[in-house]
Amino acid sequence: MNQSVQEPSIASHPDRLLPTETGARNVARELLADVENLPIISPHGHVPASLFVDDAAFPDPTALLITPDHYVTRLIHSSGIPLHDLGVGNPSVDSREAWRRFAKAWPLFEGTASGYWLRGEFEHIFDIPGSLIDLLPSGGGDAVYDALTTKLTDPEFRPRQLFTGFGLEVLATTDDPLDSLGDHATLAADPTFSGRVLPTFRPDAYLNPSQHGWQERVSRLMDEAAEGLTGFAGYLRALENRRAHFIEHGAVSADHGVRTPRTVRLEAQEAASLFSRAQSGLATAADQELFEAHMLYEMARMSVEDGLVMTLHPGSFRNHHTPSLERYGPDTGHDIPIAINYTEGIRPILQHFGDAEGFHLVLFTLDETVLSREIAPMAGFYPSVFIGAPWWFLDAPDAMLRFRSAITETAGFSRTSGFIDDTRAFCSIPARHDASRRIEASFLARLVTEHRISEERAHELIVDIVDRAPRRVFKL
Repeated sequence: MNQSVQEPSIASHPDRLLPTETGARNVARELLADVENLPIISPHGHVPASLFVDDAAFPDPTALLITPDHYVTRLIHSSGIPLHDLGVGNPSVDSREAWRRFAKAWPLFEGTASGYWLRGEFEHIFDIPGSLIDLLPSGGGDAVYDALTTKLTDPEFRPRQLFTGFGLEVLATTDDPLDSLGDHATLAADPTFSGRVLPTFRPDAYLNPSQHGWQERVSRLMDEAAEGLTGFAGYLRALENRRAHFIEHGAVSADHGVRTPRTVRLEAQEAASLFSRAQSGLATAADQELFEAHMLYEMARMSVEDGLVMTLHPGSFRNHHTPSLERYGPDTGHDIPIAINYTEGIRPILQHFGDAEGFHLVLFTLDETVLSREIAPMAGFYPSVFIGAPWWFLDAPDAMLRFRSAITETAGFSRTSGFIDDTRAFCSIPARHDASRRIEASFLARLVTEHRISEERAHELIVDIVDRAPRRVFKL
């Protein structure tokens, strides 16, 4: 007697994101099996350490899954829904009403990376069946909301339990140079918490004089860490001392989110003069840009000296929509990619430190055109240069495949950083890493079936890409 076999849901299909051609799919399945359950190494992200110190229950589904995820809120906003209706900058928002707006907007996410991740979160973390997810826009929003709310009252869904359940081994945060890092110290000293939550030194607001409040921040920095030195020398000493503080608390990297990768090496007297003009408010726009470019060079010098991995994230026009910035603040979904020039921009750093022993410079981009033209050739020559994973707008399945195709023929596999989830949305971390692992398996499977690499070598490579590369590049 024939029995109908129910097709797995989208998020549960064992072959999701794998090749459609039978031979390549079979190889990809075997490659995926090698890495599917390896621990997650997340060396760059934005989940705060306090989440695991407090270990409080998440307040509601909207606050957990919608409001903090600008991948989600920006697309809903594009359909005409104000951000404050989704809880952005609006702590008094009615959570259920905000969720209903998300549910009605669910069809917008078809084909997007966000939709793929959210389906994975619903099904694999919260056991929400695919059939119910499909009903989100047609009246099923409340049922999903209620099911999630029930889950969030269970101690198994507290942050620490989820950290363990996700298979997280290392999670890096992003922190202000003057952060005490007390939460990191608390976690490191807690014998009941087995994971590693590492701070990351993020000095952008202290390096760019054009940023609002730069003078006040620099004054606080020097008061706290300049050891009595004044002027530019005191400023450098303060930055060096705060980096040392981060290293003492487990930091392995310093991250730089800049508009362009321009770097300049100035003579000490010229740099000091620029610093003085910036402090007094007399620096022109050109002065401010030049000073930031020199400080990127100084950050490279410090990384050579203290060993922090230097990661560079240029190519974003931050806060493109001024009214949204003024109402909701930064990181609310309106940063837009721009074209950049890496080859000329970072040449001063590479001229002096490109082959410096122990220096690791990880280059990320939002401009795909520089991957094959600039970044891969540099990583294929300079021992210090590693290719940062696709991130932000490019951390989607097709873009990740384009990334591998763009860089591999020039730089191979050994010069990449491993996957970077770069997220504030804690529950999306396992879904993002799972997608990356499936894409790597798919790419390698194609090379095997095209007889470009052996299957045996592909099994070695996928473990290196997923697990060894982030440990090696980020000195874990």
